[in-house]
Amino acid sequence: MARGKQPAKAKAPRTTELTRTVEEFEAAFWPDDQPVDNAVVMTMGALHAGHAALIRAARRQVGRDGRVAVTVFVNPLQFGAGEDLERYPRTLDADLEVAREAGADVVFAPTVEEVYPNGEPLVRLSAGPMGDGFEGASRPGHFDGMLTVVAKLLHITDPDFAFFGEKDAQQLAIVRRMVADLDFDVEIVGVPTVREEDGLALSSRNRFLSDTERGQALALSRALFAGRDAGAQGAKAVREAAAAVLDGADGVTPDYLALIDPDSFTEVPDDFTGEALLAVAAKVGPARLIDNVGVIVR
Repeated sequence: MARGKQPAKAKAPRTTELTRTVEEFEAAFWPDDQPVDNAVVMTMGALHAGHAALIRAARRQVGRDGRVAVTVFVNPLQFGAGEDLERYPRTLDADLEVAREAGADVVFAPTVEEVYPNGEPLVRLSAGPMGDGFEGASRPGHFDGMLTVVAKLLHITDPDFAFFGEKDAQQLAIVRRMVADLDFDVEIVGVPTVREEDGLALSSRNRFLSDTERGQALALSRALFAGRDAGAQGAKAVREAAAAVLDGADGVTPDYLALIDPDSFTEVPDDFTGEALLAVAAKVGPARLIDNVGVIVR
């Protein structure tokens, strides 16, 4: 358990402190000698209602007397050639307000130089076989960069709990496996995907969509829901029902549609039964979108 447990003192109304260096973060997040349950939510900023749900879940987990940190860092190691590092939205003032309203105590928004003081790290973590397929195949090196920064931020924030969204299902699976394989003393908590009323999964990249493209993007969630509803008919029926929605959808260029074992992140065979993830990735306008739903295959 990180840094022990002792009863906390009564608190004044919560404020959210912005910190930019490790030293500032440690002073703000550990202000006295009475550690309590604490949690971290790692983000790349451009916070929306989905991130707020993660922060609220973290607050519920640690209670009013616990501590919740939100990291805001656009990690260059996660972006490959031709990806959108430079145009990735950076909205720190708005992010601070979202974090405050959702119940965060501290926002840690370091510079690249603070996280990687010696330049790009020569030694990095590898996602191994779990990072080779699906998102890893489309974005080589992405998960290695993600794991490297997650490991660094776990060391810096030293949390009891770390919260990740289930929309990034492969990321969540790989982080959980890293924690298990490398003996990190933290519990990884997945939080369900937050959707608009029409089913569109919330994403920072949705802001790049025009109104027409946003309507086209609904094909992703419709395909997933159709596949989920076919679960009682077997794995093959799940894939076929989802593919029938995606095939020919205007403005949608699919990357993959797969029925996946959530632990190993490999595609399940047609005779599979049990809990699986139906995952999709597609290009819609300028944005590459991902989504998934859980499916009970019978």
